[in-house]
Amino acid sequence: MKPILFSNGLIFNDGFRFIGTIVVSGGMIRRVDSGRIDLRDVDTEAYDIVDCEGKMVMPGVIDEHVHFRDPGLTEKGDIATESRAAIAGGVTTYFDMPNTRPATTTLEAWEEKNARAAEVSAANYAFFIGATNDNLDQLMKADPTRVPGVKLFLGSSTGNMLVDDDSAISSLFRSFKGVIACHAESEQIIAASREALKREYPGGIPVGLHHILRSRQACAVASGHAIELARQTGARLHLMHVTTADELAFLTPGPLANKRVTAETCPHYLLFDHESVALTGGLTKCNPAIKTADDRDALLRAVNDGRIDIIATDHAPHLTAQKQGDALTAASGMPSVQFSLPLTLQLARDGHFAYEKVVERMCNNPALLYNIDRRGFLRPNYWADIVVVDPDTDLGITDGDVVSTCGWTPFAGMRTSFAVEQTWVNGRLAYDSRRPEPFTGDQTALAVRFSPL
Repeated sequence: MKPILFSNGLIFNDGFRFIGTIVVSGGMIRRVDSGRIDLRDVDTEAYDIVDCEGKMVMPGVIDEHVHFRDPGLTEKGDIATESRAAIAGGVTTYFDMPNTRPATTTLEAWEEKNARAAEVSAANYAFFIGATNDNLDQLMKADPTRVPGVKLFLGSSTGNMLVDDDSAISSLFRSFKGVIACHAESEQIIAASREALKREYPGGIPVGLHHILRSRQACAVASGHAIELARQTGARLHLMHVTTADELAFLTPGPLANKRVTAETCPHYLLFDHESVALTGGLTKCNPAIKTADDRDALLRAVNDGRIDIIATDHAPHLTAQKQGDALTAASGMPSVQFSLPLTLQLARDGHFAYEKVVERMCNNPALLYNIDRRGFLRPNYWADIVVVDPDTDLGITDGDVVSTCGWTPFAGMRTSFAVEQTWVNGRLAYDSRRPEPFTGDQTALAVRFSPL
């Protein structure tokens, strides 16, 4: 194959933006040069040329928090369908969570997921292994060059993987040297809220009270406890889907480098407030619950100042029938992976943070936190995971646009100026929105590799 020349795009890389050119061959980036070139001076017989004039060119998004529902929950989605949704959104690498059926809490189950992804995934992949009250031996045997970390549920959610044995949690924090990715909600506080609300609403707790059921206090207490334990033990703690201003008070602004405690939030926490749950009939019900408009505004500021290190999706599709019900019975979670990059770029255009912060939080920092091998940046000798974005569209999001099996999006009706035009995975064009059939089938997804922390 000829080398590929991405010409005259606005390149976002390593905290800078510049007009420049990228040369790719053999699946790898070979050169990144600043300055405009005249295509009339280029030997078009020597290169396949991607004209990026007027486009944004950035590293592929690394979404370190998805639920692709495979195995066991595949009526909602599977690795094949949801990875296609990922590349349609500029996501070239994903880390899938362990609360499937069966749960990914053994090395055997983890290997089976990898084998499935090797057959059908459109994007690069890695799989967390999940903690239980009694599987520390499995966690310690996991290959640190192939596993991004351990997922720890300190609050119950889809899949019922709650870890509530204090000695097991302490042993994990003392023993495991990789990233402990934590769903932090206090199950005791949630249980007390549930009983109080059931007494008040014996006919069923209204779905719009989900943020009371799974309260800000539940998040703050559990996050504070996890952070204190991490500081006592030196564990590498990553708080997932932070939702409250209370939790932000525990976190440190600034660059990710040298932090032992890091934090993630998700686009839906930056775009919605708790009132959306009732207004959408439960479509934005998720765990942890979306909190107030003041919390949303605090999270936006925290993305800007670095208390939030990573923006990931918590992509969690359900069928619309499964989203019906009250605060206890409606399924929690929503699909997000396809629209996360365009909508976060729109937040930047609206003045909440710079475009460079979007690239840092969605591409660079996941690579740094997990020590991913040669991904997350546009650098020579890195894998050519590249996204070309048109910044001058007027995209109205509809359910009809949805690639995920579930067929709906909580972002229906929103508009953005940004559209993913092309997604390149390991130097192969995987998605091109300008084609009648945008999924090219010409990609070779790979299992992600990590350098031990």
